[in-house]
Amino acid sequence: MAVRPWLDFRRPWRPGHSPALVMIPVGLIVTVCVVDVLSPPHIHLGPLLVAAPAITVAFAGAGVTALMGALAAAGQVLIGVLRGVLPTANIQAQIIALVVVSVVCVTVCVVRDRREQQLRRVQSVAEAAQSVLLQPLPTRTGPLRIAALYLPAEEEADLGGDLYAAARTSHHSTRLLIGDVRGNGLAAINNAALLLGAFRAAAHRQATLPRLAVHLDAAFRWDTSQWRSQAEQDTNEDFATAMLLDIPDHDPVAHLISCGHPPAFLLRGNHLTPLLPEASHLPIGFGGPFGITDYDVQTFAFEVDDLLLLYTDGVIEARNADGLFYPLTERAPGWTMDDPDELLRHLQDDLLAHVHGHLDDDAAVVAIRRLTV
Repeated sequence: MAVRPWLDFRRPWRPGHSPALVMIPVGLIVTVCVVDVLSPPHIHLGPLLVAAPAITVAFAGAGVTALMGALAAAGQVLIGVLRGVLPTANIQAQIIALVVVSVVCVTVCVVRDRREQQLRRVQSVAEAAQSVLLQPLPTRTGPLRIAALYLPAEEEADLGGDLYAAARTSHHSTRLLIGDVRGNGLAAINNAALLLGAFRAAAHRQATLPRLAVHLDAAFRWDTSQWRSQAEQDTNEDFATAMLLDIPDHDPVAHLISCGHPPAFLLRGNHLTPLLPEASHLPIGFGGPFGITDYDVQTFAFEVDDLLLLYTDGVIEARNADGLFYPLTERAPGWTMDDPDELLRHLQDDLLAHVHGHLDDDAAVVAIRRLTV
């Protein structure tokens, strides 16, 4: 543990900064020394040398900052020697001040670099947790090509309440889940984990899509309320909007159950069609004490080269500076000829440009193209 500051001390440059920036403090030191020596005796520019280590903190590590501080102090000594004032109290006070400021700057660098290392370690743990919780979807399953995109609202976060998952069944179909858990923070992440776990445990075992929906609602309600008192259960507001799909390998259709989730889009050529089910059921977790036992399945045509676009409300409710929602229905038809991965790259760039890089809510998108029947 004691050697960590020295490990930080050897870090020369901050990420994203060019070593060429070191010419700024070096040039400042040289310029101040030359001008001060050539100036009249009553003009003293030496105190300006303190800016050299202060500037270096912005782009370099502790080692380079210490070097600039040492060069600045050496420059002040050189000025004192050339002007014959080194023994005076004024020049000695300036040298001591330079050393003190340099030490402070180096200390700031060490503390900052150690905290950045801690943040990187935390982020690496968060990335590992994300890879376990929100597992990447397969790029190919049966006749389907799949791509997924997750954009957290918090810049330093990797995971929130939006979720997606996929599973293969024994009767040659692919089942998919996309959902949005109410709230944010650790509570939302916990509930997202509950829903994902329930789906992964049952998606390949439940014979029908309605039975899978019943299982998810019951498992979610039990897991979020089993340790609560009756009064707390009556006021429990944990729920998740969700959409379940079952896409057979050899039948050009998609079976769908919507639980309060925004409708999927079917893109065929340059035409976009919202898949509006006749019945949109209550969100997962709102099944009540006896649960929902009757889910309606809607079946839509899903032919070769068609593309399904699933998304959470963080996409369509993203606002720009003028308060305008992101126009997904207008933009998506222009990308239908793209590979799903390419489509999501276009969507990500366009969405972030619309909100100027700042989302107010997490956003998740899944693009599915049927390649064969």
